[in-house]
Amino acid sequence: MRITADQGLERLSAAGTVIIPGWTGIDAPVPARIITALRDAHSRGARLLSICSGAFVLAATSLLDGRRATTHWRYAEALQQQYPAIRVDADVLYVDEGQLLTSAGSAAGLDLCLHLVRRDHGAAIANQVARRLVIPPQRDGGQAQFVEQPLPRRERDALSPLMDAMRRRMHQALPIAELAGMAAISERTLMRRFKAATGTTPAQWLTTIRLDRARELLERSSDSIDSIAEQAGLGTATTLRHHFRRKFGTHPTAYRQRFAATAARS
Repeated sequence: MRITADQGLERLSAAGTVIIPGWTGIDAPVPARIITALRDAHSRGARLLSICSGAFVLAATSLLDGRRATTHWRYAEALQQQYPAIRVDADVLYVDEGQLLTSAGSAAGLDLCLHLVRRDHGAAIANQVARRLVIPPQRDGGQAQFVEQPLPRRERDALSPLMDAMRRRMHQALPIAELAGMAAISERTLMRRFKAATGTTPAQWLTTIRLDRARELLERSSDSIDSIAEQAGLGTATTLRHHFRRKFGTHPTAYRQRFAATAARS
């Protein structure tokens, strides 16, 4: 099967975001004209985003030198060997370096594109897109690409009611002992199964969905930061600011100001 582009590399001169899909092969040389076009687009201010082995094309431009990047775990070692100046992280779904973004396999590429929608237009719009695509509204970029011994489907499905309950009760304190009781398993078993199913811990997963809820409230309500922190289950405004700054590199107030116009139009 062959996919043919409607236009050539000249289209990059007007692009705001350039997506580099999987490359023809990790050892295949990247033509100089592609490297030049990507460098020119980057210098003009365009964002460059790679999916899977597309990271090798982006790496060939030298723009990733000294930066953190990822690719499919099968290719991570080869990427590091071919381009030692890059800090390759094989354990994450995607990496956002501002103007340069890289993702793991094809599914992680969807996660990264959805992350970009969220970055540009806010959580509410990104969640609408996710529902349209029938994919999870957010998988955190730091989530593991794979697990060595994945859970059987029946065990994964058994965690679904617990995760739904955690979403409904995100505004409440949910210590691990209570979560284990809700799932009728030991704390140790819960930690092991949750990590295998999601690539993260219950506490980290809860923080992620709480921050996503906080973003929605910041976009769509005029509630105070204290109120939003409480509604999202983050307790105090100080805690919300801490996690928000650490996760998104900005403050809740600045985020609200940025997306207020978008929320009003939608």
